[in-house]
Amino acid sequence: MLDGGWWPRSWDLGAELPGLVLALAERHGRIRHIMLNLHGWDSRIHRMTVGPDVVHLGWFDTLNPAVLVATTGQDVQVDLLVVPPDTAPAAAERAMATAADPANLSRAPGILAALDAPSASAAASPGGKRPEHRFVRVAADTRLPSMRVSPDLGVSGRAPDDDGPSGRADPRG
Repeated sequence: MLDGGWWPRSWDLGAELPGLVLALAERHGRIRHIMLNLHGWDSRIHRMTVGPDVVHLGWFDTLNPAVLVATTGQDVQVDLLVVPPDTAPAAAERAMATAADPANLSRAPGILAALDAPSASAAASPGGKRPEHRFVRVAADTRLPSMRVSPDLGVSGRAPDDDGPSGRADPRG
């Protein structure tokens, strides 16, 4: 159902999306298109330059707000659970691990509903600061190598044995 999860720091897409695009592009090559729900984010930009590439953003009322769909230049579709920014770190980690589990059959809303209620105070570290590490977990079948990158955006996943596409049929989670 899902290839993994993303836990942005805020709903400011202009600030959050470049790190995700770079992390995914490092593993898949160019990210050319991202589909999002039009109600969940603070702004609705339609194009964003990330590195040397322009990423086109599509806004859809019918796409589940808990899902982000990225399409690569090779037409590989990566469906990610979007964990709300104010989710407690332990709950966010559980949600992303569930979304990245190849045996998981839950859709995005079910994964989020199973979490404790999001709490900004629970997500804050001592001293009131937000955690420094935000993670993307991606399932093995999306061809991402196992790794973590940068203190601002960690990425983890395993590369499968073949190079075939993930074969997703329904991007709405």
